[in-house]
Amino acid sequence: MKLWKRNVIAAAIVLFVCGAVYLNWSYSQDTAAGKNLGEAALVGNQKDPLVTQEDKDANQEGKEPAGTSDDSQSGTYFSTARLNRQQARDNALSLLQEAAKDEKADQKSVDEANAAIQTMADYTMAEAQIENLVTAKGYADCVAFLGENSISVVVSAVETGLTDTDAARIGEIVMEQTGLKADQIKIIEAE
Repeated sequence: MKLWKRNVIAAAIVLFVCGAVYLNWSYSQDTAAGKNLGEAALVGNQKDPLVTQEDKDANQEGKEPAGTSDDSQSGTYFSTARLNRQQARDNALSLLQEAAKDEKADQKSVDEANAAIQTMADYTMAEAQIENLVTAKGYADCVAFLGENSISVVVSAVETGLTDTDAARIGEIVMEQTGLKADQIKIIEAE
């Protein structure tokens, strides 16, 4: 009976972690395709309460409203992607911590939950290190999504486009930090 409960708990944890990773990946695909969650269009002649007088004046003068330049939109993608990644990890982490603290769980289940927590911590550290090193190489922003056998790195768009040299430079950083091979690395240029 205990073995059955342990297996159910482990399966549930794995399912939640996989679900969180899938949702994070799905969201990153939607935002890369130009879809931003939370954006809404007003219907009819309703006034947007968040539009300031400064934005209206800038719009009449042909300028972009404050905070709507390409750089800020690009920065919004990266900060949103990091936030979503962190929220997914936090949800999975809370489930793993509950499983690790469960008094009814056997030692093997507790050890598996603790190992999964350590893996998540390692992924978080590796992603942060990669993001810092890529931005140190002169790219405006970067976000990495590390999985068990692959990684996706989204880099802010550069004026000339992402070249093979850029991809090699980023790939070298990723391989050094993760030990993954080149065919396990996906580098995406954010638009």
